[in-house]
Amino acid sequence: MKQREKFFELSRRAMLSAFAALPGLLPVSASAQTAMTDPLPSWNDTATKKAIVTFVERVTQQGSPDFVPPAVRIATFDNDGTLWAEQPIYFQLAFALDRVKALAPLHPEWRDKEPFASLLKGDLKGALAGGEAAIFEIVTVTHSGMTTVEFEKIVHDWITTAKHPVTGRLYTEMVYQPMLELLAYLRGNGFKTFVVSGGGIDFMRVFAERVYGVPPEQVVGSSGKLNFELRDGRPILMKLPELNFNDDKTGKPVGIQMHIGRQPIAAFGNSDGDLQMLEWAKGAGGVRFALIVHHTDAEREWAYDRASSIGRLDKALDVAKAEGWTVVDMKNDWKTIFPFGSK
Repeated sequence: MKQREKFFELSRRAMLSAFAALPGLLPVSASAQTAMTDPLPSWNDTATKKAIVTFVERVTQQGSPDFVPPAVRIATFDNDGTLWAEQPIYFQLAFALDRVKALAPLHPEWRDKEPFASLLKGDLKGALAGGEAAIFEIVTVTHSGMTTVEFEKIVHDWITTAKHPVTGRLYTEMVYQPMLELLAYLRGNGFKTFVVSGGGIDFMRVFAERVYGVPPEQVVGSSGKLNFELRDGRPILMKLPELNFNDDKTGKPVGIQMHIGRQPIAAFGNSDGDLQMLEWAKGAGGVRFALIVHHTDAEREWAYDRASSIGRLDKALDVAKAEGWTVVDMKNDWKTIFPFGSK
């Protein structure tokens, strides 16, 4: 047995040497070697990381009593506050606010109509004083009245240039490095990963593949109604100012069923809006995994939970502790937050 192990070790070293000697290839760095041996290098070696690895090993090892076939290894991820940041306001709302300013010259009536009047005066707090109704009106007028192709271009142009008000980074840089590693780790073990968010499906589909490696057909989100039309003999889809589906809270399991058709065996969220999705994943029987990202790091990111108006984590935190779900303590479980470091 010792001779056999020695043979395999010598073979492994020979392969590494051969690859390193190939033209155009750089020597394998220490960080690259770490990544090859540790698929989650931005996670501290805490119970949280161990729980993730243990779950994946249980459901992917052939011969394991908990083995799950690749076809049904479905993992669903919330977006805001789970895959990328959500403070001080949801990023899609920031997009909508910028669109109000851009569209204002075409709507002189907005100067005397809330929530637009306050927005145009720079009074964000006053504009949002109307709560969900005000937000809904802002999103409705900025996400409709154009074709799906036109909307995609508008989002693309914004997401490639707009910057976060606190960090000055592109919004697509405000992603969590540990979660990017987790997405890749799951896919490397035969999982199909989906983004399931209360955010707009057409908004997220613009960048999800480039940023998360999640293609458009694996994005589930809220949507407005569409209408098929012929414009100069060419077929188009017009975005209408009407809500089609709200993919939040109890809507998430419904959206999963409508778009995916399989119950996930793993779900990841950060707020009360994700509670029902995690319950849906855990309720199928067998080995299932539910994880809550708890924002506990005020220095490197933001610390908030029960009292926050953005990403409130209250009931879901209690359920997670009562049910034994995995809860990420961002401050202690993550070595790094963003790919660029800290806010």
